[in-house]
Amino acid sequence: MVEMRNVHKRFGDLEVLKGINLTVERGKIISIIGPSGSGKSTLLRSVNHLEVIDDGDILLDGAQVNRPDLQGLAFERHINHIRQNMGMVFQHFNLFPHLSTLDNVTLAPRKLKGMASKQANQLGMELLDRVGLADKADVFPSRLSGGQKQRVAIARALAMQPKVMLFDEATSALDPELVEEVNRVMRGLAEEHMTMLIVTHEMAFARDVSDWAMFMDGGVVVEEGPPSMLFSTPQQERTQHFLSKHLDTQR
Repeated sequence: MVEMRNVHKRFGDLEVLKGINLTVERGKIISIIGPSGSGKSTLLRSVNHLEVIDDGDILLDGAQVNRPDLQGLAFERHINHIRQNMGMVFQHFNLFPHLSTLDNVTLAPRKLKGMASKQANQLGMELLDRVGLADKADVFPSRLSGGQKQRVAIARALAMQPKVMLFDEATSALDPELVEEVNRVMRGLAEEHMTMLIVTHEMAFARDVSDWAMFMDGGVVVEEGPPSMLFSTPQQERTQHFLSKHLDTQR
C-alpha cells in the first residue's frame, strides 16, 4: 500500500532522512518509534508530500506520490488526488472552531468528493458513532475535551474513506487520562485491518497493536522487526538504550 525507496530529505545542511526504505502491506499496521529529532515525523509527513523529499520515490498503492515530471497545476491536481486516499491525524486537532462536530467530519466529503449532504451526514454519524461521539454531533469543538477533539479528527480523516491512515503523535498533546480513549479508537481500526502508519511515543501501544515496528535515530532505521522481537529482545545497543528508558514506564 505504501512504499518508500531510498528516500532522502534535507533541511539546509541537515539531512533528516538518510536513504529510508519502507514497505507497508495492505491491512498492516506499522509503528515508528524513536527519540525526538530522529526523523520519524518527517518520514510520515513525506508520505503525503507535506514534506517534499530531495531524493527517492514514494508510492501509494502503486501510484508515485512525488512526481518530479509534473509541475504547477498538473502536480497540484495529482497530489490532491493522492491525498484523498490518505487520512492523516496530527498531534494537534486542527478542527474548524466555527463548525459543529458533524460538520467538521462531513466538510471534506461534501467539498472534495461532491457527496450529497444527506449521504455525508449519514456517513458522518456512522463515523462519530464509531469513535463514541454520536451524542456530540451538534457540539462545537470548544465544548469538547482534548481526547474528544482527537477522536473527531480521526472520524474526519476516515470520512474520506482513505486507503491508509497516518498518525503523527496523535496522543502526545493529550493529558494522560485522555490518551486511552484515543488509543481505543486506533485499536478498533487495527482490528478492522485498516492500513496504518503510526508515529508514536506510546511504546506499549505500539508493541500491542503493530504488525511491524521500526526504531529510528539520526535519520536512519536502526532496527526493525515484529514487535514481539523488537520490544523484548532488541539487537542494537541504541534500541536497547531507548527502550530501557521508555518502555518500562509504560508497562
